[in-house]
Amino acid sequence: MEQTGTHAVSTDEMTGVQALERKYPDKLSLPGMCAKAEFEYIRHGTTSLIGFFDVAKGTLYAPYLDETRTEEDFCNAVRSTIETDPEGEWVFVCDGLTTHKSESLVKLVAEVCDLKTPLGVKGKCGILQNKKTREEFLHDPEHRIRFAYTPKHSSWMNQIEIWFGITNRKLLKRSSYSSVAELKESILRFIEQYNLTAHPFKWTYKGIPLAI
Repeated sequence: MEQTGTHAVSTDEMTGVQALERKYPDKLSLPGMCAKAEFEYIRHGTTSLIGFFDVAKGTLYAPYLDETRTEEDFCNAVRSTIETDPEGEWVFVCDGLTTHKSESLVKLVAEVCDLKTPLGVKGKCGILQNKKTREEFLHDPEHRIRFAYTPKHSSWMNQIEIWFGITNRKLLKRSSYSSVAELKESILRFIEQYNLTAHPFKWTYKGIPLAI
């Protein structure tokens, strides 16, 4: 994708990210003793993160952080990402969630790609009629901006899930936040630092053939 100038972007939502404040400070490690983390915590609310992972570069685009994850949220997040290269070609890899095949997304692609094809009416006719017709439009390889969907029960194939795991292990599980605002700032700082040394994932799967 990088050689052709197309942006290959893996995207998904990390929902219900909690701003947890440890009730008591952790105890640092001492000679002969490991560090001890406080298990009691205070809840300060949640946020949802819509992430965009550049498959070729291994870096993250600016995430979308909000309390909700509606189809409008996802559409706005995609629009913000596209605006980093408005004339470029984009392929977004995502799962088959309804918000990834929404009316708002179809209208965004038609607008940005300057497509004059009639879209129809949601629930009645045309491209907007149902989830299947919207998916076919969004997946059309002729469009400058299109979406590729992972098979059912195969969202693990989406590389953003690997980055979500890294974020959980290296940031969220080890931190204490007194507010959602503090949580958001921490995530943004983590992404900024992550991008400084980022590299593409060596993403391979060696399947074992079934014995017949």
